[in-house]
This record gives sequence, structure tokens and C-alpha cells, in this order.
Amino acid sequence: MHAAGRQSLNALCRYFGRLRWPDTLQLNATRPVTTSDQTTLSNSLDRKGLFLRKETRMTEETVTANGSVTNGFKSLLVTPVCIIGSGPAGHTAAIYAARAQLKPIMFEGLLANGIAAGGQLTTTTDVENYPGFPEGISGFELVERFRKQSELQGTTIFTETVEEVDLRSRPFRVRSNHREVLAASVIIATGAIAKRLEFPGAGIGDGGFWQRGISACAVCDGAAPIFRNRSIAVIGGGDTALEEALFLTRYASRVYVVHRRDTLRASKIMQKRAFENPKIEFLWNHVVVAARGDTLLRRITLQSTEDGQKRELEVAGLFFAIGHTPATAFLNGQIGLDEQGYIVTKPGTTHTSVEGVFAAGDVQDKRYRQAITAAGSGCMAAMDAERWLQDHEDEVMALDRLSQDTEQMMKAT
Repeated sequence: MHAAGRQSLNALCRYFGRLRWPDTLQLNATRPVTTSDQTTLSNSLDRKGLFLRKETRMTEETVTANGSVTNGFKSLLVTPVCIIGSGPAGHTAAIYAARAQLKPIMFEGLLANGIAAGGQLTTTTDVENYPGFPEGISGFELVERFRKQSELQGTTIFTETVEEVDLRSRPFRVRSNHREVLAASVIIATGAIAKRLEFPGAGIGDGGFWQRGISACAVCDGAAPIFRNRSIAVIGGGDTALEEALFLTRYASRVYVVHRRDTLRASKIMQKRAFENPKIEFLWNHVVVAARGDTLLRRITLQSTEDGQKRELEVAGLFFAIGHTPATAFLNGQIGLDEQGYIVTKPGTTHTSVEGVFAAGDVQDKRYRQAITAAGSGCMAAMDAERWLQDHEDEVMALDRLSQDTEQMMKAT
């Protein structure tokens, strides 16, 4: 090994732990730094408690020209902040982090939870309540603008889904199928998926009326002209369903609440408000089994859960209000969640139960669930992360030195 290469390797070891190379390793300038034998990479605990890490087995390790390390098909990168998720929260966090010179890396997802990068906003046809767009804008276009601004500010974006994270010690590890990131801090902005029912006419595209009369967000879509002074149906029996129904009475002439049972799960106060509203009618012991129309939804088919009889109901809108599923399964219980699976954050902040990990957007907000509130919490997360990193400057410097030493080692070979 060249002397310069050995010196850089020793420097890298100081910040990344103890790296033991086989005696048979040969380095030259004609190929990348590789080992065909298994190499044990383990991080030791330094005097300040940094980089406590379980032993990891790596094969075919390659230090590439851009300072990353490939392990088989995976690339290992380092960053002060890694952002998981690419909706309004994720991109706002990325913009603020990039402007703070934190060089954020974002995993925007590849059909994560069956939805395109950008999350639920990409399934919204017209966004008319986001400031700055008086004529409205499609959700997909709005996300594209978010993405462009994030990249222009300096965010590195990978269209990959995070499969696994290790939040048990720092630096944190974030892994997709193609690469691994070591991060001093992590912002989780993976959102929550609205639960939807499957029946003929409920889908997207030909024959389906999703976003053509069917929605899962009354606050987002309820004021649309196609719903005004028309009959609308809401599916559900909890607080969310009644909140949606009450909201829709501002615009609709009639709101039907379709519930499969004859009792509600909603709180007593919400039930009282709904029962007393003259615009709301409850359709007990029924389920929706089909949706029909032309260019827009015109009617739904109801089926009794008691005798199976079906009947048609003319409506201009149908809203699913059966809850949301927060995208937190990949965390594998490493972070504090509530009983519904949402990330718990400290009041007034985006701090989670794991120091150095922050959460923003719908993954921690089960009350508002709006693009604008998600964006605001993304700003909070970036600012919280920046302040936290300032208080843990040694860890950031160590990661930065790791990246520099890796690049120097490559240049020296």
C-alpha cells in the first residue's frame, strides 16, 4: 500500500472505528480499493460515546471516486441529515436543511405503500387551498415544484424506498435496496396512507372515480364546485367520519353517513352534533359495493348487512373516512409510537423518543393532515435538527472527516 493511502486509511479508522484489512490486500492505481475476502468493519466507542456500533460484515468493499463506499450493490454515503419521505414535510425540511448547509440526502420512495414519490398529494387532482396558487394546482405538479426547489437548494435525492433503519446508536443507518447512508440525524416524513375500500368504481383510471367524486379528505376537496349543493356520502362510524360529515354540511345539500353497524364508535359529543344537524342522515347497517357515473361520480350502490338487499343512491361525492395508516412499519419498534402507530413527538417540537431523530408531517399528525401543516412541521424539523447538530458538533465533524478521508484514500491509490 502506498504511504499516502495507508495514512488516509489510518485517519479513516480513527473516525469510523477499527477496520481490519487482510494481509493479502493489494492496492494499485488500476482498480478500486476492493477486498474479495470478508472484511470485518466494527466501530469502537470513543471517549464521548460516538459511533457505538454492532459488528457488521461487509464483502467486496469498494471506495469509489465520489467518496462513497460500495458493498456489493450498495453504496455507503455519509450526511449530517437524512430525510425519509418526499411530501410537503420532507421537501420543506430538505429546503431548510440545504440552506443551512447540512447537505441533506433524501429517500423519496419508489411506489412506497403503493403511492408515487410525493405521497398522497400526488393523488389529488386539484389543490386549491395551498397559498400562492389562486387558480389551484394539481397535487402532482405541486410535488414536482417541491422537488425542483429541493434539488436547486442542494438536496441529494434518491428515488428509492427505505427498507430498514438502525436508530439504536449514532451515526444512524438508513438502508434502501441500493445504498446505505450514515447520518448524524434523521428526519422521518413518510406520511400516513388513507384507508380506502375496494369495490367496482372506487379505483383510479378507467372505470374508477377516485378524484372524480371519490376522495378521502373532506377538508381538502369538500369545497369543490362539483360537491356544492349536491348530495354527498361519507363512509365510516368514528370521530373522523362525523367530523368530515359535519364539515361537508357547509357545502352539500345532504350528507349521508353510511355505516356497516347500527351504533357509532365516535365520541358522544360528536354523535350529538351529527344527530342534531338537519343535513345529516344516517344509513345504518349498509356498505357501499359499487360506484357509477360518467365523467364524474353520479351514484353509489348500497347493500344491507342484514338481508343483503341492494339499492341505488344518487350522490355527487363519496368520502372514505375510515382512518389512516401511518407509514412507520419500517421503523421496527425502534421509536416511540402511539396506539395507532403514529410517531410521538415532544409537544411544540419535532423531537422523537430517539435523540437526533425528528418527525414531521402526517406520520406524526393525525389531527390536521394538510399539505400546509405538513410543510410547516417540515420547517420545524429542519430547524430542530440544525440546532441539535450544533449541540453535537463533534459527531458532524467526525462524519465529515470520514467522507474526506475516504475520498483522500481513493485519490492516494
